[in-house]
Amino acid sequence: MIKEFKAFAMRGNVLDLAIAVVMGAAFGKIVTALVENIIMPLIGAMLGGISFEKLAFTAGDAVISYGVFIQAIIDFIIIAFAIFLFIKLINRFKRKEEEQETVAITDPQIELLQEIRDLLKKEDESSQKNPPWL
Repeated sequence: MIKEFKAFAMRGNVLDLAIAVVMGAAFGKIVTALVENIIMPLIGAMLGGISFEKLAFTAGDAVISYGVFIQAIIDFIIIAFAIFLFIKLINRFKRKEEEQETVAITDPQIELLQEIRDLLKKEDESSQKNPPWL
């Protein structure tokens, strides 16, 4: 059981996922610091010195801090936009790789070899369906 767990834990996908989680947490902290310390103070200054952290109201004994919620929404939007840009960049690189592969396949010699291969496959398939001794 220990060997199986070790094989599972050392598989590439699990390690990649673990690295992604750690990097995602670090990226989240960076974005939170950006929003709390730069973006929100600037927005507050543009709105007349409002501090979003202090936006709250009381309902009985409960204090409802909706300013913190607004900051969390802005954090989410920035993180989602950054991930969108990152995925868009990755897709652009994938498309370039696919285009390069397509260009490589269009070489006339390769096309001729592929046609010969296809003809040989067809001939082989037809001879297997109708053997010459029948």
